[in-house]
Amino acid sequence: MTLSVIMLALVLTGAIAWWAERHWQGSAKWLSLLGLTLLATVFAVFITSANHDFAQLQVLTRVMWIATFNIEYSIAIDQLSILLIALTWLLAIICVLISWREIKHKVGFYYFNLLLTVAGIIGVFIAVDLFLFFFFWEVMLLPMTAIIAIWGHENRRFAALKFFIFTQVSSLLMLVAIIGFAYFHLLQTGLLSFYYLDWRALPMPLAMSQYLMLGFFIAFAVKLPSVPVHTWLPDAHTQAPTAGSVLLAGVLLKTGAYGLIRFVIFLFPEASVQFAPVAATLAVVSILYGAKMAFAQQDFKRLIAYSSISHMGFVMLALFAFNSMAYQGAIVTMVAHGLSSAALFCLAGMIYQRIHSRSLIAMGGFWRSAPRMGGFTLAFACAAFGLPGLGNFIGEFLILVGVFQVQAEFAIVAALALVASAVYGMVLFQGSFQGPAKCEVIDLQRREVAICSALLLLLLLLGCYPTLLLKFSFGG
Repeated sequence: MTLSVIMLALVLTGAIAWWAERHWQGSAKWLSLLGLTLLATVFAVFITSANHDFAQLQVLTRVMWIATFNIEYSIAIDQLSILLIALTWLLAIICVLISWREIKHKVGFYYFNLLLTVAGIIGVFIAVDLFLFFFFWEVMLLPMTAIIAIWGHENRRFAALKFFIFTQVSSLLMLVAIIGFAYFHLLQTGLLSFYYLDWRALPMPLAMSQYLMLGFFIAFAVKLPSVPVHTWLPDAHTQAPTAGSVLLAGVLLKTGAYGLIRFVIFLFPEASVQFAPVAATLAVVSILYGAKMAFAQQDFKRLIAYSSISHMGFVMLALFAFNSMAYQGAIVTMVAHGLSSAALFCLAGMIYQRIHSRSLIAMGGFWRSAPRMGGFTLAFACAAFGLPGLGNFIGEFLILVGVFQVQAEFAIVAALALVASAVYGMVLFQGSFQGPAKCEVIDLQRREVAICSALLLLLLLLGCYPTLLLKFSFGG
């Protein structure tokens, strides 16, 4: 029940913050920060004091929810869930800190939506009844749409609508697949079930599993995102407030990868193997296309958004290689990209607050007046293109080595994007911090230094001692 109480407490904290802001201005951010910190601590204590090693999926709660359709409130966690929830806690706290001075209207309602999104994300990572999973999937998406539409930039409504349409259409396809699988379970066993472990124990003809697998794959490919269902991402990232971009890149994209692992590859192993060449081709196209488009951008946030498409393409490529080393690399890349992309979006927000522009054309020479900001930007740009010693290098190296063992041609083509990532990483840094100074900016303040330092230290720890993450993720 601990995780259920945590999710409920997140929603209640958001509601209290919304109410309190009406009476005491500035209280919402403090209540949100305190609530997230306390609940993250409760989660950490729960995990460390549990009597399970979580190498296998551990069912924590299983009670009837909607008896008519045999839908249960079933939650479970394993090491993959724990890792992604821990990343969610960290980035949620950073979202509050980065919003400290940026959000100036409807502040209480903003933090309510932020905490509701976090609750939905945690629910996605722990739900093992597929109808419950779909419920949390919707809980995660709706407040994020509101965050983009209300607190975003000049074209926020268009970006929010595009985000909503892409995610809702793909979600409906997933819902059809969920209902189809439950109905097949009814035909085979006489019992209607949405329970994940019941589904895994049910053999299914390949022809049917291929169709049902596609419903899940498309939904998660949209969220990852993969070419050709990626076009919502650059607009959503560019128009979202800084915290929205951080949460989108750092965690929401990872729900797509999590879904591919948990509900595509594990539920439809044979169909996934059959589909692997198509998925790998889409992954390589996404890698190269994202890198090429990132190089062509003049908008700071849009460049980072396209780079995310490229990096998440590596994750899809790794998952459909069906190689243990590539799989390990995918998990490391998910975490490392979550940290580095969040850091770059934070810096984009910090620059925007100072010059009110995201255009690289309006930037240049910032190093002279803001050397601390320049140093962090250089470090995170290096992380993004896989500099050894930082976490992204470990993940991408493991992916390429693992994929090369089974699909050498895909690994060779994908490796070309590493060169491109170094190019657009340096374009990003040089365009903003090198060259003639177009204006002076205030250097990072203590709160901003704390945010960047925490993310950089974690990337360094992951890059220099990845065994910590690999042991945690895979039981040694």
